[in-house]
Amino acid sequence: MMHRLSRLEEEAILLAAVVDDEEQQQARKKRRKTWIHDLNLLREHEGEFHTLYRQLRQHEERFYIYFRMPIECFDDLLDLIKGDIKKECTNYRRPIEPVERLAVALRFLATGDSYTTIGHSFRMGFSTVSDIVKEVCDAIWKRLQPTYMPEPTKEMWEEIILGFNETWQFPNCLGSIDGKHITIKCPNNSGSKYFSYLKKYSIVLMAIVDHNYKFICIDVGGYGKNSDGGIFEASAMGRKIADGTFSIPADRSLPSQNELTPCVLIGNEAFPLRPNIMRLFPYRQSREDYRKEIYNKRLCRARRVVENAFGILAQKWRIFLRPIQVKVETTISIVKAACILHNYLRSTNSGMRFEHLLEPQEAVAEALGNLQLEGRRATNLSVQIRERFVAYFNM
Repeated sequence: MMHRLSRLEEEAILLAAVVDDEEQQQARKKRRKTWIHDLNLLREHEGEFHTLYRQLRQHEERFYIYFRMPIECFDDLLDLIKGDIKKECTNYRRPIEPVERLAVALRFLATGDSYTTIGHSFRMGFSTVSDIVKEVCDAIWKRLQPTYMPEPTKEMWEEIILGFNETWQFPNCLGSIDGKHITIKCPNNSGSKYFSYLKKYSIVLMAIVDHNYKFICIDVGGYGKNSDGGIFEASAMGRKIADGTFSIPADRSLPSQNELTPCVLIGNEAFPLRPNIMRLFPYRQSREDYRKEIYNKRLCRARRVVENAFGILAQKWRIFLRPIQVKVETTISIVKAACILHNYLRSTNSGMRFEHLLEPQEAVAEALGNLQLEGRRATNLSVQIRERFVAYFNM
């Protein structure tokens, strides 16, 4: 005969089951509340920053290869942004110091590695790396943009016009304009907005570059599907130029001419011919007309600065050599930070002696996709202005 449990025994068994279930739930909660993965507990002893940073500071060339900037620029940049990226101490753990946060962000830009790879190398959580990259990039833009990419004034435009005339022999030139497709992963629920004619997902970086390969102004985040010069017209800088609120100097005559000619941007076939944008003649026209061929050569020679600027950008920050596997919002912050760092480093000139240590530009020539060619008809005024430049270059 089976022994029948008494009422007290049944209650005891039921109580034991309830207690055991509560203990299991508490154990699961405790596991979920673990802040640091076991691999990351030894960050200060085995993490890449703590094992390598001090040694790199003793070797200038290796420091430059690793961080893409000289030691003095790294220290100066840290002083500028450390107030924005410093975290408060808590009773639970010590925060990651600003110098290590900057190192993580620069290494991410320099290599293009994933958050997972950076996290394993620096012994950090993957979400921590994500937060650090976004915060540091935003801080870099916030602190450097007012000094190294301010909104141009009339005096700044005049310096640029003089620089293009003296360096590239192209008068009345405000800058060279171009845009590039930056490949990204497909954003969630985005439809075809970011799908470009290159058959990949992208956002557009639009830039005006001066005679010294520095970005005058940029516009980041245009949809990849809008792959033509219309992106410029819809951008903030395009609208300012169109409505006359960009402090552009007054029209002036070209050398040895009497007619007033506007100051212009120079671009390739991706941009429409406008009174303030000069573009190339089509190849069929230039090969049959020597005057137009001369114009094309002079314009290409001056316009090349924007292509070179993009090449230098991708050569230094290799994040651009592969699809950027982060949110679109973070991608925009990354691109803006890379562009302002480009201007900052070119302004200091302190890293020029190490430029030969970087990978050759030939390896990055195709890193950024070109814009689609523009086919809109030009106005009569635009054609007349271009003819003035043709006449000047053939004097």
